[in-house]
Amino acid sequence: MNGEDKLYAMKLSKIYPALVNKAVRKGRRKEEVDQVICWLLGYDKDGLQKMLDQDPDYRTFFLQAPCYNKNAESIHGRICGIKVEAIEDPLYRHIRQLDKLVDDLAKGKPIDQILRKEV
Repeated sequence: MNGEDKLYAMKLSKIYPALVNKAVRKGRRKEEVDQVICWLLGYDKDGLQKMLDQDPDYRTFFLQAPCYNKNAESIHGRICGIKVEAIEDPLYRHIRQLDKLVDDLAKGKPIDQILRKEV
């Protein structure tokens, strides 16, 4: 099993707290992480909570996302030494895009900028 397959098989209950903790350690809030997840994957608050309650593997969490945000293709930069925009596998790219958004959040980037909102 390669690294991507291991990531896909991990339970949401293992990954979600790590995403939240990364942001919270840097002074951000869980609600902001949820907002980023919902923006990227199209979940609403109840839908995200339902997925957290069901605790699917990470692949299922992404594949069952209601509506992948069309503006996600504007997410650029490096995460884990890999250029997000250069990742060919769509599922793996989506996962790393979420990582990049949470990383930007933890680095103090304004939420409106992270969510590509016009100001």
